[in-house]
Amino acid sequence: MIGGKRALVCGYGDVGKGCAFALRGAGARVLITEIDPINALQACMEGFQVVTMEDCVHEIDIFTSATGNFKIITLEHMKKMKNNAIVCNIGHFDNEIDMEDLEQFPGMTVENIKPQVDRFVFPKGNGVIVLASGRLVNLGCATGHPSFVMSCSFTNQVLAQLDLLKNWKETKAYKNDVYLLPKHLDEKVALLHLPALGAHLTTLSQEQADYIGVKVNGPFKNDTYRY
Repeated sequence: MIGGKRALVCGYGDVGKGCAFALRGAGARVLITEIDPINALQACMEGFQVVTMEDCVHEIDIFTSATGNFKIITLEHMKKMKNNAIVCNIGHFDNEIDMEDLEQFPGMTVENIKPQVDRFVFPKGNGVIVLASGRLVNLGCATGHPSFVMSCSFTNQVLAQLDLLKNWKETKAYKNDVYLLPKHLDEKVALLHLPALGAHLTTLSQEQADYIGVKVNGPFKNDTYRY
C-alpha cells in the first residue's frame, strides 16, 4: 500500500514530475531532491517539499531515482535507510542506484521475494528492497510504455522519416545535423491521436488567428514553447 507512505523522488524533470504526481495520487507524502533551482521552485509551487537525501534518508519508505545521472542513491544512503525501504530507478541505467557496491558489500545476502523484487540484507539484519535489480522499474516490474504512448512515438518517427525523404528529394534544406521535429509535424501527431480520446478541437477564426499571429490550422506555438 502506497497511501500514507513517505516517498522521495530524486529529480524533478519530466520523469520525476510524473512520478511525484503518480505517488501523490496514490496517497503518498512526496518529497523531492533537486540540483536545479528552477526545477526545485517548480516542485515547491506544486506543493512538494524539496529536501536533500542526507536530511531525510532515514525516514523515507519509497525511493525513486529519476535523474539520468549516476550514484544518486549510494551504498551509504542505503545503509542508513529504514528496514525494508523500497528502492527503484526510473531514470536511466542501473547505476543511478549504486548496485555494484551494494552487491559487493561484505556479508551481504540477497533474498528473492518474487521476480524483480529482491531484499538486500546487511550483516546487521536490516535490509532494503530493490526493484528490477536497479534497472528501469517501469520496464522490469510493469509492462513498459502503454500502446497509446508508443503509437505517438512511432508516428513521430514515421513523419520524421517522411520529412527527411521530402527534404532530400525536393528542398535539400537540411544539413548533416540533428534537428527538432518541426512544430507542424508535432501537432499532426497529436491531431491524429485525438479522435481515439473523443476530443474535438476548437477552430480559430481568421481574425483570431491574425490577432495572435498564427495560421488558422497552425502551428500554434513557436519552436521554443514548452508545453
